[in-house]
Amino acid sequence: MDFIQEDIQAYCNSHSSSEPDYLQKLSRYTHAKVLQPRMLSGHFQGRLLAMISKLIQPKHILEIGTYTGYSALCLAEGLAPGGKLLTIDVNPELEPVIHEHIELANMQDRIQFIVGDAYQIIRTLPQSFDLVFIDADKQNYSKYFDLVIDKLNPGGVILADNVLWSGKIVDDKSREKDKDTIALHAFNEKVSKDERLEAVLLPIRDGIMMLRKK
Repeated sequence: MDFIQEDIQAYCNSHSSSEPDYLQKLSRYTHAKVLQPRMLSGHFQGRLLAMISKLIQPKHILEIGTYTGYSALCLAEGLAPGGKLLTIDVNPELEPVIHEHIELANMQDRIQFIVGDAYQIIRTLPQSFDLVFIDADKQNYSKYFDLVIDKLNPGGVILADNVLWSGKIVDDKSREKDKDTIALHAFNEKVSKDERLEAVLLPIRDGIMMLRKK
């Protein structure tokens, strides 16, 4: 998952803003008690998500894939006054953890968590969005994109996580045999050629595709 030297990453971390206390507590909890803690956005990527959100000042944010809620809390930092973040995850087991840490951050009025199939739920949503974060099952990234692109306001931004897939994305064998790699490569190809968008693939952590709707 890491693409730069450990000492350089440590230097970047030390010269980036600190994460709030409630995020430090959530990070410690996730690493101690939840399976696959590497799925957590973490300090450096979290500060990037918060910064992008603050620059956009979105009124409505959609997150597909919640995990323990770290990225949702980061993105919610940049919400415009009265704004709302909707985050969807299919796994009900982490719901108590998510709600606990949303309350710890005093963001219960800004974040709504829904358990269910994002593909079905998004189709029923009436609102449009200024910022969308995709971080769910990799084989459905293109389907999620197709669902949200028409709900994205002009000038809105889509962020898609894990698009370098631990470097497998540039490995020919993985692009032929690994289903997640195949799907992510197809997604990257699709969105980078979409004339409705401006695209930049950021080699940060496991890769973030940043898309702006023209």
